Amino acid sequence: MNAVTPIPQPHSGSRITLRSSKALGWRGFGAELVSVAAGLHRIPALKHHRVGVHVGAPVRARCMCNERRYARIQAHGDVDVIPAGLDGQWTDESACTIFSVWFAEDFARKTVEQLELKSSETGLRPQFQMRDPRFQHLAWALRAELEADDASDPLYAESLCTAMIVRLIGGAPMLDNKRRTLAPKTAARVIDFIEAHLDQRLTLTELAAHAELSVPHFKVLFRETLGMPVHQYVVQRRVERAKTLLLDGGLSASQIALDTGFAHQSHMAHWMNRLLGVTPRELIKSSANAGSIIELNSLNARRITTPR
Repeated sequence: MNAVTPIPQPHSGSRITLRSSKALGWRGFGAELVSVAAGLHRIPALKHHRVGVHVGAPVRARCMCNERRYARIQAHGDVDVIPAGLDGQWTDESACTIFSVWFAEDFARKTVEQLELKSSETGLRPQFQMRDPRFQHLAWALRAELEADDASDPLYAESLCTAMIVRLIGGAPMLDNKRRTLAPKTAARVIDFIEAHLDQRLTLTELAAHAELSVPHFKVLFRETLGMPVHQYVVQRRVERAKTLLLDGGLSASQIALDTGFAHQSHMAHWMNRLLGVTPRELIKSSANAGSIIELNSLNARRITTPR
């Protein structure tokens, strides 16, 4: 998972990419929004798992995968799951839009292994027209992240994709009755690591490793301990540190954005405005009046979309 997941090679049939995660720094997974023309389309067997979510008006389609044929009307939110190594083809009677997500085998395998399920329970199987409201919620959240002018930290997309894999295999993590939160020393160790690396790209894998837990269990225990998901906590800490540095006045806004882990200055401004309700410039102006310093708005913070 150290390399950015490659965009799948174009298959036969006319497709126009409307949005792509190629430049977002997502690793081990990726997504794109594509416009697909009517007609026959063939997909070669690939080394990663693919999920296609139908977007928009219903479309009549016929497809073949794993030597089985299917005829159906694809409705908004219908999901097709194609495991790695399977090829296929389908015919759409009219043009449509597909939100396509893919997971590297290594990314999916590590998630599955960490759930500690029996081997018979861990396989991704082909599915067509899967209708799962919870999976759709995760998919639409990831699509919103793909289409956002200022995307969140890649940690958020990773959280969504991990939850999608867990949902696909039906393996929600089970917690020991005696362990509902992180041990105090473990929580302190993870928080110290986050504080020391806010300017860098953080991943669930490395944070879970510091807690000596699997990613699925770490996500649950972190939420129970800190009262919010990992990605939300990281964004809040970045905003709080950026606020402190801006008020100190020793660095430019662009440098502060980089030093606090934001992609660029406008990315920092977006999150400051969302969480504090003010832009960096307005924050600096407010420092002239000691009584008007902006505090982090926890109500706004809770409005960040979070996966369960």
